[in-house]
Amino acid sequence: MGATITIEQRAERKRYALLDGEKSIGAAHYRDLETDHGLERVFFHTVVDEEYAGQGLASKLAAFALQNTLAQGHKIVAVCPYIKAYVKKHAEEYSAHLVGTTSAHLEILPTG
Repeated sequence: MGATITIEQRAERKRYALLDGEKSIGAAHYRDLETDHGLERVFFHTVVDEEYAGQGLASKLAAFALQNTLAQGHKIVAVCPYIKAYVKKHAEEYSAHLVGTTSAHLEILPTG
């Protein structure tokens, strides 16, 4: 893993971008749903380019995205299988911040 790997939130694109220098090499995609209980961030797709596989980058991306979401005061909705597995593995950190998936969450996700 190079020293140029960074992660940043790109709110305008509704994703956390995984970058190698300026090159986008992965992302954790989300949509936000405002509810009576506050904002709930629905993570629905996480991807890392194949050439960067096996370096633990998906885990770093998930950790950054989830910690950033909590720092912003939002709840987490794990629809993405990777994020779902990550929060389960780190339950002590995230269980209190998880919201179960509802039809309202699924309705805001892109199709196709």
